[in-house]
Amino acid sequence: MFLTAAFFFAPAQGQNKDKALFRVNEPGFYQNSILRDNREVEERSAPVKVNRSFVMDMSGMQLPNKVELYENQQWHNSPLSQGNTGTCWCFSTVSFLESEAYRISKTKVKLSEMYTVYWEYVEKARRYIHERGNSAFEEGSESNAVIRIWKKYGTVPASDYTGLLNGRKYHNHEVMLKEMKSYLESLKGNSAWDEKTAIATVQSILNHYMGTPPSEIQVSGKKITPLQYLNEVLRLNPSDYVDIISYEQEPFFQSVEYKVQDNWWHDSSYCNVPLDLYMETLKKAVHNGYTVTIGGDVSEPGFDRKTQCAVVPDFDIPSAFINDDARQFRFTNQTTTDDHGMHLVGFLEKDGKDWYLIKDSSSGSRNNDPGAPEFGYYFFSEDYVRLKIMDFMVHKDAVKDLLEKIK
Repeated sequence: MFLTAAFFFAPAQGQNKDKALFRVNEPGFYQNSILRDNREVEERSAPVKVNRSFVMDMSGMQLPNKVELYENQQWHNSPLSQGNTGTCWCFSTVSFLESEAYRISKTKVKLSEMYTVYWEYVEKARRYIHERGNSAFEEGSESNAVIRIWKKYGTVPASDYTGLLNGRKYHNHEVMLKEMKSYLESLKGNSAWDEKTAIATVQSILNHYMGTPPSEIQVSGKKITPLQYLNEVLRLNPSDYVDIISYEQEPFFQSVEYKVQDNWWHDSSYCNVPLDLYMETLKKAVHNGYTVTIGGDVSEPGFDRKTQCAVVPDFDIPSAFINDDARQFRFTNQTTTDDHGMHLVGFLEKDGKDWYLIKDSSSGSRNNDPGAPEFGYYFFSEDYVRLKIMDFMVHKDAVKDLLEKIK
């Protein structure tokens, strides 16, 4: 009788320790800085919407959310804002390739994101025409889009092409994108698929809002093309970079297509491996002095823009249960989405696991003191990367052993 009572009143096993709360989202960097630069928004005087979000309560937690703790970090330029655009894929990858230029040849350079974005819009329009309107034309893309554009168009320093006109401080592609989409949709409605005329019109729109990109730049008193700048000055080989992914819906140890909207040209060169190998490869590369771009989901209760930390709360899934199935389940039911690209620039070992220093271009990482070292950074736990970061790009030399296993 006593044993039965003791069993009945025993505390439940597996009780969640992590707590959550509803937080009112106060206006931050996006409202106070980016929209202030947007003259149209100022003229409309639209009220700022206040909403609440369900987030993990991280108060009282010992979090490694100070940049100074990350002694194992690689050279990178300071974080830049992408403004009111969906071009994180370019900001993160250009930052990564700047770090690669320094790693390979000790060259410190600030490159133009908007030069690549300009030509990516052109190539999106070209495919839209070829596919008779059955191709996505949005702001989003993937890291390897930068590689593809550089192979064809090269790149230039930021000082040679900013993409900002009329004294603007932050990029805003809202009106420009709407105008280009409207034009392309009119082609579809009229079956007017003359590529030469269509591309010339799209470029005229881009030139109006972003400026005309240079066909030549001057380096050390000599005029060279953007392709010459890539090959002869930066000496970066776009073919040296590979994308690693981990999801069960495609065969492992093969090159597969990453089936998301931002992979609008249906690239199928992603090396797909099981989750344990994916994490082992990522950790090895970062510990050996490489940086990587990462892409995944930043819309989670454990992704906190107040502490700037990303963790997986146990009321979502306990750490020990994060495996291939848990990862694929969330991708399949779309609670994991491919919504943001970032640059992983350093790591810290804590309690037997890694934390990662993430350079970011979005507004969420800029709601703290603009003068603080943490302005423009996030701090990701290893568990968060394991569950929510779908792919990464790295130099092929960092993953030689893995590439030998890929068909």
